[in-house]
Amino acid sequence: MVTGGGDCPGLNAVIRAIVKRASKEKDWEVVGSIEAYNGILREPTEIMILDDAAVSGIHIRGGTIIGTTNKGGPFAWPVKLPDGTWGEADRSDEMLRKLQYLGIDAVISIGGEGSQRISQMLYEKGCNIIGVPKTIDNDLSATDVTFGFQTSVQVATEAVDKLVTTAASHNRVFILEVMGRYAGWIALNAAIAGGAEVCLIPEIEYDINKVLDKVNSRFSRDRGFAIIVVAEGARPKGGEFATNSIDQVVGYNNLKLAGAAARLKQELTMAGCKYDIRETVLGHLQRGGVPVAYDRVLATQFGVKAFEMVLEGKFGRMVNYRHPNVGSVSLLEAIEQYNFVKPDDALVTAARGVGISFGD
Repeated sequence: MVTGGGDCPGLNAVIRAIVKRASKEKDWEVVGSIEAYNGILREPTEIMILDDAAVSGIHIRGGTIIGTTNKGGPFAWPVKLPDGTWGEADRSDEMLRKLQYLGIDAVISIGGEGSQRISQMLYEKGCNIIGVPKTIDNDLSATDVTFGFQTSVQVATEAVDKLVTTAASHNRVFILEVMGRYAGWIALNAAIAGGAEVCLIPEIEYDINKVLDKVNSRFSRDRGFAIIVVAEGARPKGGEFATNSIDQVVGYNNLKLAGAAARLKQELTMAGCKYDIRETVLGHLQRGGVPVAYDRVLATQFGVKAFEMVLEGKFGRMVNYRHPNVGSVSLLEAIEQYNFVKPDDALVTAARGVGISFGD
């Protein structure tokens, strides 16, 4: 078993469910690779035997007891070149040989879109692998929802609730930046649940003047307040993603989104906003802490289903949820389409219905 990508509330609940379901069968042992595939690739090997004692009570804990990483991997292992720069090496064949040597019959990969792309590549090389969808961003289209998302939305909503009281007390505009990468699901749900005035998401480019108009409508005689929820991937019309190219880490190849709230504050100021603007970046608080009940239940269902797919030999597939059933889809289908918020989505319509502006 591996947990890859960013950490996510509910990972431990999946691990626990897999182990508990496996314990009902004879001749099955579950092991976890420390920090995704790194534990298999390192010398000495870093793996952890996962039995009932190891997983007892972990479903209420955030994070993952076997660690995770979003750097490197079997197809892009960081290597230092003779000139001192860093490059990448494909160690997938070596890893597969090592899995065979260790007597591993099947791999369950718990991860998001990037992790499941690796799963598909390993499957094409002959690995008996099954995927479990994990992401707070809810950006996998092959499943109605991913575990961890509801916990993240709850954290973001609580942040909006807290910002409302301080914004009202000081007649301020507060900008809350939330995660989600290229999908606006966290921002959209938190904005509706928290009663924000403006919600800016990657799928709908915003006009700063229309954002300002909405902000101004919230003030009378310089008294009032406004809450803006902005996704980290939100962009002005014709603009680019806000990124941070300074804090680069070896082996991390994704575009590092950062600074959407700070940019928005500057844009509002330049557009003539005369009110006090403060920004709050929620950051990794959205990933940590105790998973809500919904995510624990969904993660448990996913874990049980994943092991039963191992028993049935249904490799090259990913567990999914289509209300009200937990089933599976091929890994190819799982990674085929990104789960963007559609401009005419029912949630967007509801948000507009209660007066939330998307700046368009």
